[in-house]
Amino acid sequence: MSDDTTGPERGTDGTDGEENRARTDGGEERSRSEGRRAVPDGGTGVALDPWGSATVDDYRDLFEEFGIEEFESIIDEVPEPHYLMRRGVIFGHRDYGAVARALANDEPAAALSGFMPTGDPHIGHKLVFDELIYHQEQGADTYGLIADLEAHSARGMTWAEIDEHARDYLLSLLALGFDPEEGELYRQSTNRRLQDLAFELGSNARFAEFESIYGFDGETSVSHMQSVVTQMADILYPQLDEPKPTVIPVGPDQDPHVRFSRDIARKSRYFKVTEAFASPEFDAAERVLVRRAHDEREAWAEDPETPRCGDAADWLRAAEVDSEFETARAGAVEKLENAGMEPLRPRTRFLDRNASEAAFEALIEAVPGEKRVFEGHVDAFDLDRDEAEELAREVEVDNGGFGFHTPSSIYHRFMTGLTGGKMSSSIEASHISLLDDPEEGYDKVKSATTGGRETAEKQRELGGKADECPVYELYAYLLAGDDDDFAERVYEECVGGERLCGDCKEQAATLMEEFLAEHQEKRAEAEELLADLDIDLDVDGSRRGIPGDEE
Repeated sequence: MSDDTTGPERGTDGTDGEENRARTDGGEERSRSEGRRAVPDGGTGVALDPWGSATVDDYRDLFEEFGIEEFESIIDEVPEPHYLMRRGVIFGHRDYGAVARALANDEPAAALSGFMPTGDPHIGHKLVFDELIYHQEQGADTYGLIADLEAHSARGMTWAEIDEHARDYLLSLLALGFDPEEGELYRQSTNRRLQDLAFELGSNARFAEFESIYGFDGETSVSHMQSVVTQMADILYPQLDEPKPTVIPVGPDQDPHVRFSRDIARKSRYFKVTEAFASPEFDAAERVLVRRAHDEREAWAEDPETPRCGDAADWLRAAEVDSEFETARAGAVEKLENAGMEPLRPRTRFLDRNASEAAFEALIEAVPGEKRVFEGHVDAFDLDRDEAEELAREVEVDNGGFGFHTPSSIYHRFMTGLTGGKMSSSIEASHISLLDDPEEGYDKVKSATTGGRETAEKQRELGGKADECPVYELYAYLLAGDDDDFAERVYEECVGGERLCGDCKEQAATLMEEFLAEHQEKRAEAEELLADLDIDLDVDGSRRGIPGDEE
């Protein structure tokens, strides 16, 4: 989940290049009830790889293939949503509702993202910077990290190169408004708490998972695998002192890291909380059928107040179920038959995953009201699921566990390169560095590809193709700022034929020049602030045990 900027691989910075993806052409959609223009989808096919050169051509496929949810479905729960959310630039999420609810209720929450220092920070990185700063302003504990171990192990960057680029990333983040007194900035290589956490989490990671998730094989270095475990620790690091809902703002190519971290977080928990109906343990699909049997008990039970498992088995054997549940039906029927005359009665179950004997005994003691204690699990009859989850977490933390909340994520679209293809740090004209001279930024925008027609006459007649225009993206992602009306007006004037590309690029180029000039001034002001931070930015390869890397 760390940003990347150069080379044939990519990170999460919001650029589309050999390092990042930015396909947004074709199609259209509207964001929220206001009908504001969302950045469009396009193309077909999906492949997610945190270091490779795969593409994300159709963001909608991510919803079906990887279980990413549409952000539009949850935006009404978000307090003061950022303009990137309102405009559909942030298009997807995993479990962001937990973070949104915490922020809305002034409860603890956190946000974290990382940056791989392999080149200059650029306008794509600004997406992540802005997302972190937004969450900090909303009251979340916010963390920005330099993924130097990943840069060294996965990219072969020297520590001197890493130190140089790390400084530039942090200066831009501070210049854009990150408050280091209200958040934390760190680099992986010098954070001992992080490394200790990574060591602990590594006990729950298996090589088979590295193979299936990342395609690692016998040629993959151990340090590369270790850097992945370190990223899992990064994602869970905000919860070391206190478990809390945590969001990781990333590009969709980093979703493998998010999914792996969610799995690691679950494996690290002492207890798993599930719904149950009898002493047997049903899997998720079987529970769907057993819940249905309980809900329809009036139709088959001699005494609906005390339905029996054996009778439920007879009913379920003859019930009509979808073909996808046939295997689950066989398992559920067998378990219900084995339970026989035991009452079919809903309850909340605590399963012992990794708890010590003392922690399990503490849980038994803490469960209020009616309960049943079995070897390896406890059934509670007077707790709902949310109450049980909170109780399990409290007992875990009190007995030396982490009590992690499963981390959440939000996903932003990648920016198209100014040359119309990939935005790549290796293609100078395709991107704008946050270190560019303002006049250079102006010139790059003036030279950018557009979605305009062949002639001004056709533009006026047919309208421009804003959905395919890198310059319009600059307005939507950056130049319009928080002014949705301005972004919408640019779009409508373009597709309506009122706005011609020359004037549009002149306006965008001027705004970009102004942004870069202001950013350079704020970077200079941030120098003193950065110098006062407790973060090592001096080249010193010897302290890392790397002879000869001090140059």
